[in-house]
Amino acid sequence: MRIHFGEHETAPIPVPMQTVLKQVISAGLKKHPEYAKINCEINLTFVTQEEIRRLNSCYRSKDTPTDVLSFPNQGAKPLATGRRSKPTLHLGDIVICLEIAESQAREYGHSLERELAFLTAHGLLHLLGYDHNTPQEESRMIDAQKEILARVGVCREHSGSAAVFPTGRSEIAEQFLSI
Repeated sequence: MRIHFGEHETAPIPVPMQTVLKQVISAGLKKHPEYAKINCEINLTFVTQEEIRRLNSCYRSKDTPTDVLSFPNQGAKPLATGRRSKPTLHLGDIVICLEIAESQAREYGHSLERELAFLTAHGLLHLLGYDHNTPQEESRMIDAQKEILARVGVCREHSGSAAVFPTGRSEIAEQFLSI
């Protein structure tokens, strides 16, 4: 699995945050055994509200900012990379608006790390063919998101307000936001 991190006019992504998001993507791919025998590549890019609005307008004809967009590599087939290595498949791109993620984290009363983990899981599931156009699809996607986040140890407290992370993760958000 290879994740290419990028930023478009946003702060660089701290390595500890990258580690969390890699764990989210790994947990999501493990839910699908068909991806176990190939090396998956994904681009994960953080952008501004202006950029995500532009992308949303261009690709979805919705002239409004959104939190996350996914661009699956439709019809992609794994590429052989050599006799000893697994074939590589570029699954697609996930684009997250950092400003909206920050706002949603405050609104929902949980950490930025939890919000970015959720948006990454949501974007990954779209790359894997999930959608939420019907109540059945939405239920399936919500269950998959919960399972992925639970596998990584990212969950909400039973009080429903704060997110629970392994010790030390709250410092990541401070580092990320202070750059």
